[in-house]
Amino acid sequence: MLLAVPLAAEAQQAGKTWQIGWLGDGNRAAREANTLTPLREGLRELGYIEGKNILIDARWSEGDAERLVRNAADFVRMKVDVIVTHGSVGARAAMKATTTLPIVVATASDFLGAGLVPSLARPGGNLTGTSDQATETLLKHLDFLAELVPGIQRVALLWYGSNPRMPRLAETVRSLANERKLTFTAIRVSRADELERVIETAVRERPQGVMVAQDSWTLSNRTRIIDALRAKGGVPVVAAFRDCLRRPAHS
Repeated sequence: MLLAVPLAAEAQQAGKTWQIGWLGDGNRAAREANTLTPLREGLRELGYIEGKNILIDARWSEGDAERLVRNAADFVRMKVDVIVTHGSVGARAAMKATTTLPIVVATASDFLGAGLVPSLARPGGNLTGTSDQATETLLKHLDFLAELVPGIQRVALLWYGSNPRMPRLAETVRSLANERKLTFTAIRVSRADELERVIETAVRERPQGVMVAQDSWTLSNRTRIIDALRAKGGVPVVAAFRDCLRRPAHS
């Protein structure tokens, strides 16, 4: 919808085919259904049909941050009409590539904390989008864990280390946990191949509940996260959205 508004505002130009660069962060099989597919459906409802008046060049990072940067640079060289992405990692890659092409961020949790805009009131620049308020939601997870585990004393937060907003978020959760006299463990993961080892190390602290900070990486790797936590004793897990805890259909 955000994308369609500026296109429609100019009134459809006769014979014009709009070029959209889709900058997908994460694994296509795991993420397409809840990101790119809804975009296509929304555009179709507004009269924008692929092959007729729009072209979508969809590219995915598959967990490779450098590929994300290269894809963004390719879109700039191709002079697409707009770059669409999701999450702060994709947004930062697009911002690194261009200060002039329009960038639409389908959803991100903390536009200010990730440095995407200098101000919500006056964002300026060439980027717009919507916030899913996942930061605020994550802070509620401590309440949920308190209900799930009466008398809980130890909690952990699993987060993706290459996401620029996550260190700030982890410190916010740590501070709130300290206020509640809870022992806090940060489970920082930077690569899929270290996931099991990092979780194994973290569970030695015996957390009684684990919160998952949602972004494209944790969504893409949710099966491994769930399996690794289950293998270590079935610790209760809380996440912002069901997709974070749901196995992909193909697994």
